[in-house]
Formats: sequence, structure tokens, C-alpha cells
Amino acid sequence: MKTPVRELRRLRGERIDWLLSVLTGVLALLIFVFAPLQAMGITAFHLFADGLLVAIIVSMVIISNNPTALVLMSLALVFNVAVFFLRIYYPVPYHLHILAGAWLVIACTLGVVVVQAVFRRGLVTYHRIIGAILLYLLIAVAFATLFLFVGLAAPDAIKGIAFEDDHSVAASLFYISFVTLTSTGYGDIVPVHPLARSLCNIESVIGQLYPATLLARLVTLELSSASSARKPTPTT
Repeated sequence: MKTPVRELRRLRGERIDWLLSVLTGVLALLIFVFAPLQAMGITAFHLFADGLLVAIIVSMVIISNNPTALVLMSLALVFNVAVFFLRIYYPVPYHLHILAGAWLVIACTLGVVVVQAVFRRGLVTYHRIIGAILLYLLIAVAFATLFLFVGLAAPDAIKGIAFEDDHSVAASLFYISFVTLTSTGYGDIVPVHPLARSLCNIESVIGQLYPATLLARLVTLELSSASSARKPTPTT
């Protein structure tokens, strides 16, 4: 017998699953569309990216009621907006440090929330698989920020990237991070610093194991759930 409490839990679970797909689309837009456009010199997309970050925070609040996650994400948003205006009115040499810290907080905080939503108890749905892909993208974002920290400490750490306050840095960092994660093979951007190479090794291992283990397991569970749902209920 369905009770109001059970029905509310079911509806919230469906909403969480749906939001995982929405968040994946928003983050993909930030990485694969807005970052390249910003690298082309269209600086207004920094503000658009901040707008999408607000949407990410709202979705995260719906998925998880954790106040700590909300505070961390809100602070990261404030720092992102602050850097945009500081670049215009009051240039300081630490813009990239601030952005790197803010996006590392975003990737880690959102990653924890997504892990809890994807691997919670219940039926594995298509949206949860998309959520696992979202976690894959967040891993790439986190490593991109770590590459930035290494490059700021050692400017020649990655050949082909000038670690200056330039709008093309984000696109270049996403490039090397995804090339490493997917083991595509490096082009004109190559890690040369020992720490940068170590990060590449770690990310490459994660990139190989994640789809073959966790993602494959989720797909198997989703297919099993769908097959069970299609089976006719025996009548007595």
C-alpha cells in the first residue's frame, strides 16, 4: 500500500535522477562550448558561465540538502564573479590562483553530491548512468585545476600552455585533462614537470578503470532493472 511519505520519496528520487541529466548537460556546455568561446576572446561568456554555475548550485540543493555543500558552492560562485570584475577594474596577480581554488571546490563538492545520488539505494535508471558520466566530467575538471596549480608554481610544467591570466588557459587545461583521461594521446601540449606527469599518470589510470568498472556496472544494473520491470507480474 502506497503511503504519502513513500510517494513523496519516490517523486523526489525521480526528480534527483532527472536533475543528474540536467547537470551533465550544463557542465558539458561549460566545458565544451563556453570555455572555447572564451578562449576566442568572447569574455562575456565568463558571466554566462557564472549564470550556469548558479543553475548548478540550485540543482545541487535539490539533490542534496547538505548545508556545507551549499556554502562551499556559493563561495566558489562569489569568487568566480569577483575575478570577472577584478580583471576589469583592479588587476591582481592571483586571479588564476583564485579561479583554480574555486573550481577545485566546485568539482570536489559537486562530485561528492553526485556520488551520493548515483550510488544511493534504489533502481538504477538511465539518468543515474548519465550522472556517472557527470562524475567522469568532474574528474577531468578537478585534474584541470590541479594542472593549473602545478603550472602556476612551475610555469614550464606543461609545454604548450602559458600560465598567464589569459582567457585561453581554461580551454587548454580542459584539453590536456580530457586527452589524459581518455588516453587519446598528446599533441602540442605535453607535461614535462615530474609532478605534472605524475598527475597525468593518476588521471590516466582513473580514466581507464572508471568506464570499465563503475560505469559498466551501472549499465549492467540498469539493464537488469529494465528487464525486471518488463517481466509480466504473475497472477494468482
